[in-house]
Amino acid sequence: MLVAIGSDHGGFCLKEEIKKFLAEKGVACRDYGTHSTESVDYPDISLAVAQAVAAGECDRGIIVCGTGIGVCIAANKVKGIRAALCHDVYSAQMSREHNDANILTLGERVIGWGLARMIVDVWLKTEFAGGRHRQRVEKICALDKLL
Repeated sequence: MLVAIGSDHGGFCLKEEIKKFLAEKGVACRDYGTHSTESVDYPDISLAVAQAVAAGECDRGIIVCGTGIGVCIAANKVKGIRAALCHDVYSAQMSREHNDANILTLGERVIGWGLARMIVDVWLKTEFAGGRHRQRVEKICALDKLL
C-alpha cells in the first residue's frame, strides 16, 4: 500500500509523527507537503493528495490541518474522492467499512498523537465491507457525474 500524505502548517507536526508511524508499520508514503510550519494554503495540499489518490498513483491518502475540516472539504471537491474527517476510532473504522473512504483527514489541534495513532492504524487495517454498502457508495460516486 502507498499512502499519499500531506498537511498545512497547522498539521505539520502530526503529519511528521504519522509518517514515522507508517514507516514502523512498513507502509510506504509519499509526502505532498508542507515541509515546515511556515504558513501555506491547505487547499493546495489537499488538492495534491486528492489528485494522487484519484489518479491511482497512491492507494489512500491522509491529510492533516489544525481541525481537519478545511482539508476534508477541499479534498472532497476532487472527483472520485471520499474523504472522511475522523477524530475517534469508531468513525475511522466505519468510514472504511461502510463508506470506502479513500482519504482520512485529522486535526492536529483537536486530537493528540496517541489517539491519532490508533485512528490511523484502524483506518489502514479496515477493509470496505461491500454488500449493501456498495450500492450506497456507487450512488455517492454517481454524484461526481452531476457536477
